[in-house]
Amino acid sequence: MNNSPIRSALFVATLAAVSGASLASTTVTIGTVNNGDMIRMQELSGAFEQAHPDIKLEWVVLEENVLRQRLTTDIATNGGQFDVMTIGMYEAPIWGKKGWLKPVENLPADYDLEDIFPSVRKGLSSEGSLYGLPFYSESSMTYYRTDLFEAAGLSMPNQPSWDQIRDFAKALHKPAEGQYGLCLRGKAGWGENMAIVSTMANAFGARWFDEQWKPEFNGSAWKDTIEFYVDALNKYGPPGVSSNGFNETLALFGSGKCAIWVDSTVAGSFVTDTSQSNVTDKVGFALAPQQVTTKGAGWLWSWGLAIPASSDAGDAATEFVTWATSKEYSQLVAEKFGIAAMPPGSRASTYANADYMAAAPFAAKTLESMDRADPDDSTLKPSPYTGIQFAAIPEFQSIATQVGKLVSGALAGSMTVDEALSSSQSITEREMKRARYYQ
Repeated sequence: MNNSPIRSALFVATLAAVSGASLASTTVTIGTVNNGDMIRMQELSGAFEQAHPDIKLEWVVLEENVLRQRLTTDIATNGGQFDVMTIGMYEAPIWGKKGWLKPVENLPADYDLEDIFPSVRKGLSSEGSLYGLPFYSESSMTYYRTDLFEAAGLSMPNQPSWDQIRDFAKALHKPAEGQYGLCLRGKAGWGENMAIVSTMANAFGARWFDEQWKPEFNGSAWKDTIEFYVDALNKYGPPGVSSNGFNETLALFGSGKCAIWVDSTVAGSFVTDTSQSNVTDKVGFALAPQQVTTKGAGWLWSWGLAIPASSDAGDAATEFVTWATSKEYSQLVAEKFGIAAMPPGSRASTYANADYMAAAPFAAKTLESMDRADPDDSTLKPSPYTGIQFAAIPEFQSIATQVGKLVSGALAGSMTVDEALSSSQSITEREMKRARYYQ
């Protein structure tokens, strides 16, 4: 009996099985925040999968506070749930130094790492090693309605004071017409309300810690800050402000309900996008407000993509992270959504592009804001920490999460400003003593 056809069939089946195994796709699980630019990244990721048929992307897209909790728990316990983490200038150096992240090495020449702004590279590095690639980078600035200012005979300075912001908000607050004078983040979270509160505190002359690492919530500068924040938002802010984070305030401003909004420079592309904003041709841009000082008035941040050391898909994750932060990806965004939608704040070449600068009315102010931000000199009095809207120490995330809840409570009226500050002082003293910063 001639069994060669059977043998041939077995050989083909075996070959197919071997080939299938060698070409089996690697799954890369990405944890990211539900901000607009990250939603765009997910939408465009089909182009990456098409070019890399052996890599399958799985997405975990979460609200900022939830994402940070999930990622922090996973990385600290070596959980291995994620292959790519969206983290920032706070986590990358701390986690990298602990050995929790894979260093970024051996990038292709056409990635052009030198094109990334030095301040951004430094912020994602520790002891000379880079631990994340910037998806986009940002400072904070003041957005305002030019039509409302003109109608009221008001003029916004290049860098207003917080007192001026309050005066403008008072003049433009018309809640009966669905128009609120001032929108700011109120949602509790070290990266939500405490981002804006910390820069406001810097401007009012406050510090998270003095030079001996002792907290200063019992000082006059913090009291002035929180009293101003609570008073201004309760008088001239939208209802339910203590529940509003970045995305909620972006939606309020874009729908025409806010006269003034102080927040991330990355919002510029959204408030000027006709498909997402009702006020695209009525938006002005100024620097983040000062008060007794300009130091630390505008923050510096980068949402970067990093690879945890626990990932078993490091090579595939590196391919994705390199693609998503590349010039090639920025060009893809420009083709799909328009050149003004390119990820901002990270690459010098973006701001050397005359077409981008002409199409993005917010670009010049973004660049000015980022150039002014100095994480090494962000407070009126000397401080022992690096960072503008955060202090770059491991204990900060826990401390600021608790303080953020107290500040949000004062804003909502569930406690007084004095009670919130007293509790903030006690909590922070306890945490810092426990960590042996002082006795």
